[in-house]
Amino acid sequence: MGKKERYIIDDENENTLTMGINSAKMVLEKAGLSGEDIDMIVFSTQVLERTLPTNATYVHNAIDARKDTMVFDTNANCAEMTTSVEIVSRYMMASPWVNRALVIGSDANSLISNPDQEITYANFSDASASIILEKTEENTGFFDAIYDVDSSNKENISFPQDGFSKTIGKVEHIVFLPFDGSAPVPDACVMIDKLLERNKLSIEDIDSFCFFQFALTNILKIQKHFSIQDEKIVYVGDKYGYTTTSSPFVSLYEGVKTEKIKRGDKYYFGLSERVMKWVLCYLNIRGLRTAWWWSPQNAIVLLCR
Repeated sequence: MGKKERYIIDDENENTLTMGINSAKMVLEKAGLSGEDIDMIVFSTQVLERTLPTNATYVHNAIDARKDTMVFDTNANCAEMTTSVEIVSRYMMASPWVNRALVIGSDANSLISNPDQEITYANFSDASASIILEKTEENTGFFDAIYDVDSSNKENISFPQDGFSKTIGKVEHIVFLPFDGSAPVPDACVMIDKLLERNKLSIEDIDSFCFFQFALTNILKIQKHFSIQDEKIVYVGDKYGYTTTSSPFVSLYEGVKTEKIKRGDKYYFGLSERVMKWVLCYLNIRGLRTAWWWSPQNAIVLLCR
């Protein structure tokens, strides 16, 4: 799996929502903005602290956002924050009223990891990433995305296993059934080719690759297939574990920090997950400002503008 270190919360008052609020506050501070400047708040998570009201509502209150700010939660499992960035980007392109959006990806995975299954208990970790998307007239930002869904494997990873209707009052952990984690690699290669072709690009045109950090072996197979140079791939799974929804954004942060990713770069977000869905997003960075915060709330703060 390629993991050496990981971070989990060790405070009973810490959770998905508190991490998300803290990363949201820090990215606003880093950008020199306040809640008043945000037109949309999207909270992406698969380990929800709240179902009613939305987690985004709590962020709205914490940052003193305006009453006319749009708020909602998303859940596309590991792909949720990447999917949210695409949804929000397309909404901003269509709406003249949304100029800045705050997207938060936060999962306290240790709260549901199964101590009897090493694939989640030793591999998953806790983190939050926040990003501010800003409308600009420049030819940068979100360009395209592509999806692949295999719903036949819907029971491979589940929580709660029997659904909420049969789980209320019970202690549950995530169920992660054994499966071939490398099986999606050929599909991923086809998707990358398709995305490149329809945007009139070659693999050499992409400056950086921020893959999901679930398994190093899958990243290496994709790298070998396309002959991608080592310096173009930002791997952080050995340092932070698999943070699920935020993992490509943790990778992006590390790429900026180490100057592997610079202003004007083209980069890919890619998902390697067999259960349900894949998503690949292609973006161009106009400018980057980043901040880092891990302890005690284990939050990652990221601004891509």
